[in-house]
Amino acid sequence: MGRKIYVGNLSFSSNEDSLRRLFQSHGTVASAKIITDRDSGASKGFAFVEMGTDDEARAAISACNGIDLDGRQIKVNEAMDKPRRDNDRY
Repeated sequence: MGRKIYVGNLSFSSNEDSLRRLFQSHGTVASAKIITDRDSGASKGFAFVEMGTDDEARAAISACNGIDLDGRQIKVNEAMDKPRRDNDRY
């Protein structure tokens, strides 16, 4: 199982192909998914990339954090597990 990477500050013109090309130079890209608004389908300005191995993920994070992609300086770091939402609202 690979390692998920968070990619933030994405340009709204960035697409999954350009993201995949950027990260492929650092190893196997298992998936590249730009997060979009459920209603409008517009990019929310961040994505998740899953690399094939932990080593490839570390290499991609150190090489890609802060570089320019489609006119924006992207932020790249290890993705954190999403906290579980508690549906019991008081």
